[in-house]
Amino acid sequence: MPEVDTRPLDTARRLAEDGDLDGAATIFAELAADPDEPDRAQAAVGLAVVLQERGDVPGARAAARTALATGHPEFAAQAACLLAGSFEREDLPDQARAAWQAALGLGNPAYLAPAHMALARLATGEQEARQALRAALATGDPEIGSRAAQRLAESFLQEGEAGLAADALLGALEIPEVADAPRLRVLLGIAHLELACAEFAAAVEEDGDDAETGALAIELLARTLPLRGRDEDAEQVWRYGLEHADERLAEEVRLRLDRDA
Repeated sequence: MPEVDTRPLDTARRLAEDGDLDGAATIFAELAADPDEPDRAQAAVGLAVVLQERGDVPGARAAARTALATGHPEFAAQAACLLAGSFEREDLPDQARAAWQAALGLGNPAYLAPAHMALARLATGEQEARQALRAALATGDPEIGSRAAQRLAESFLQEGEAGLAADALLGALEIPEVADAPRLRVLLGIAHLELACAEFAAAVEEDGDDAETGALAIELLARTLPLRGRDEDAEQVWRYGLEHADERLAEEVRLRLDRDA
């Protein structure tokens, strides 16, 4: 029975799987060198992978660039990711950023979220990182969108921008089947606590004529701050109320504090 013809690309893949990297590289290289070869982009990616496994980093990068130059929506994008990973491993952030940008430029939706996330990791400043994280979140990827929202929220909370943190987390929670939803909700609760503290503090600072409302604001602020690990600030708020010039307000605060005694 005659043997069924096998495409050279399939033969090269089988050789690579069997551990014959030299044999696979020879076939991949021949296919990648032919501008008229319909499988050129895929072969160049295969060559890049094989050469990388052999430890030939320059050769792997050259093959990846060949694949990238084809503009193939799938294999050129794979090549860009291979290049970016290679540059990151050698701590070459500028080249890695350029490769990830190339992956974005190809427009394949499957690679947008990881590329944006990588650019956030490689960002040279906080604003650049936030821009990339927002772009990653906007892709709607359940896993990467969740991670991007968490990083955004943590960054905003550190800067006292609880409203922006909440917006990012709510955006992630709208993604169907978003990953790590409990963590997103915990961070959202923290953001709401920060917003509540800000409103209570503003009410205290306004110092209106209503002693009961002023005392309530002081109590709520003093009882909420410890939830954010700010016990000393809470004590200062209680002291502010107890020593307030308005005796009615001070007495209201004293009654509220005495309920714990």
